[in-house]
Amino acid sequence: MKVIDKIRAAESTNQILFSFEFFPPKTDDGVDNLFERMDRMVSHNPAFCDITWGAGGSTADLTLDIANKMQNMVCVETMMHLTCTNMPVEKIDHALETIKGNGIQNVLALRGDPPHGQDKFVVVEGGFACALDLGKHIRKQYGDYFGITVAGYPEAHPDVIGSDGVATLEGYASDLAYLKSKVDAGADLIVTQLFYDTDIFLKFVNDCRQIGIACPIVPGIMPINNYKGFIRMTGFCKTKIPAEIRAALEPIKDNDEAVRAYGIHLGTEMCKKIMANGIKQLHLYTLNMEKSALAILMNLGLIEETKVRRSLPWRPPTNVNRVKEDVRPIFWANRPKSYISRTLGWDKYPSGRWGDSRNPSYGAVTDYQFMRPRSCSKKLHEEWVEPLKSAEDIYEFMRPRSRNKKLHEEWVVPLKSVEDIYEKFNKYCLGRLKSNPWSELDGLQPETKIINEKLAGINLKGFLTINSQPAVNGESSDSPVVGWGGPGGYVYQKAYLEFFCSKDKLKALIEKSKTFPSLTYIAISKDGSLISNAGSSHVNAVTWGVFPAKEIIQPTVVDPASFLVWKDEAFEIWSKSWALLYPEGDPSRKLLEEVQSSYSLVSLVDNDYIHGDLFAIFADL
Repeated sequence: MKVIDKIRAAESTNQILFSFEFFPPKTDDGVDNLFERMDRMVSHNPAFCDITWGAGGSTADLTLDIANKMQNMVCVETMMHLTCTNMPVEKIDHALETIKGNGIQNVLALRGDPPHGQDKFVVVEGGFACALDLGKHIRKQYGDYFGITVAGYPEAHPDVIGSDGVATLEGYASDLAYLKSKVDAGADLIVTQLFYDTDIFLKFVNDCRQIGIACPIVPGIMPINNYKGFIRMTGFCKTKIPAEIRAALEPIKDNDEAVRAYGIHLGTEMCKKIMANGIKQLHLYTLNMEKSALAILMNLGLIEETKVRRSLPWRPPTNVNRVKEDVRPIFWANRPKSYISRTLGWDKYPSGRWGDSRNPSYGAVTDYQFMRPRSCSKKLHEEWVEPLKSAEDIYEFMRPRSRNKKLHEEWVVPLKSVEDIYEKFNKYCLGRLKSNPWSELDGLQPETKIINEKLAGINLKGFLTINSQPAVNGESSDSPVVGWGGPGGYVYQKAYLEFFCSKDKLKALIEKSKTFPSLTYIAISKDGSLISNAGSSHVNAVTWGVFPAKEIIQPTVVDPASFLVWKDEAFEIWSKSWALLYPEGDPSRKLLEEVQSSYSLVSLVDNDYIHGDLFAIFADL
């Protein structure tokens, strides 16, 4: 979706929008950390996030890769910077075709800074001289597909600002006229350079309106995180520092914590003043740091640390080709990136109802769906660091080494018996472990904590849970634990469990289920032996919501056909995400492989979401 369309829609409801900017880190670990941080920040529902291109086009390939993952794996509306520096038109079109193919619709068109080591911008042969020419090219070649954003400079472009730190009246007026020409050529949104004098920004907005610039103008806010960085950035951008800010910073400039606290206070007050003057959008330059940006938004009441609003139980896609998708099988609830990577090739995504999942083909389960031991990292770098071209490439990119390290720390211990395995699952359910081989998510989800002690109990009995949800009967859609879908609605869930267990325990469970008529189950072994009391084509809605002036939404289902696809991935996790973390020949590795080959995977639903008790069947087992 184009950002301008989001802004227009928000204007009709007087909603305040916010967004974040990131830049490509220099190291692989930095990229991993960025995605973890980005994932947390995106949970607060920014209107969009943008990723910079890098000085002189130095990060072009990495920017393209990160933008792709942002749009398709992090699932945030993504705006990619694109500059003219060192970019002949062939490279520009390659970048635009790439992001269009990845479902991205937003571009920030910039001239760009001179390459490293050069003082002045030089037009590359076959390239463009300025953002105006770049914007014209995008509109001419791609019509209305892209939303084009351009930069605005409240104090004038740094090239126009003189040695005294101020642009002349003629220089400022010329810069405004150039900005209008960019808008007239097809730009539909302006995001400003950083500033610290709010009055200068408000004057800039008024001056733009006076010369006929009518599009939204979004203020760029850069929180002060440390003094040296602040001085360096304002010097580079020739940004005015008001005397009162200098005075406030001078006595605390060597105290990073105090500087950061002041930066949060200043950013909050700036935004309050901006919002009081009718501006409904805020763009935060994060410098890849989350605390200050989120603190400012919390101070403004735009987000709550403990309350994250969800439009669906899972993060909705932003790829333009699958934005209508609103139904998924529950099996991948804890592995959403894996699900996305395995469904990238679908021509059509379920909307309204799941339908027949046998029509689209899931991508094959591959090594890319699983963690690799950290000891392999050097070999992986030698063999796998190359351009990313496929769904598998995307998933590989999104599996941070930090999570792999956490699995090592928490799950690689001597396992002498299956009871030791039971204990690991038990500790995870009690929140004593933060990682889990079967989950891409960080720790227990809020709704799991409703039933975590019951989950822990059945894990000690040998029912090793990897997915679950409690029963919910008409909870408010605003509930901080189980709510989703927006205000004024009510949400419902059938209790669900998914677990591994031995064949003997499965036999006892199935026998006992005969006295629980509201339960439906599907059980399958690694070799594909299936037992079920549900029809093979019976799709069971296990989550739904009722909202004002809408049809009932049912975003999560148990689909038997998809379960047969999921089971291969679920079983492979035993070996490729856990057992392989042990040395070859290690007794613990052998034990895990024995469990993998002998246990069954079970999906269990209690269809009585009002009076049912899914855990009752495990009593005395």
